[in-house]
Amino acid sequence: MENCLFCKIAEGTIPSKKVYEDEQVLAFYDINEQAPVHVLLIPKKHIESVMEVEREDDALICHLVHVAQKLALQLGLSENGFRLVLNTGAYGGQTVMHMHIHILGGRYMSWPPG
Repeated sequence: MENCLFCKIAEGTIPSKKVYEDEQVLAFYDINEQAPVHVLLIPKKHIESVMEVEREDDALICHLVHVAQKLALQLGLSENGFRLVLNTGAYGGQTVMHMHIHILGGRYMSWPPG
């Protein structure tokens, strides 16, 4: 999408501190970190939110989960645990209208969030 911040990051027109990249997804450090480790994982395909996911995206969504798993191992989060967050819409806290998963770790995560 033309004015989408995350599409521009995926295209490389806006720089990011990349953690992982393949043909389908990109992971980079969040500039507004909320934990010692805070990575954003995005599909390169523009999907506005979880509410826009189609059946044709099933393999991509599954790939996102597998990459999140790989990143948790790579970033040393798997042993003590971590949180995956997928905000949706204004009340859900979504501020960039490009579906993304927050990978948060490196500290205890309290409950309830927000």
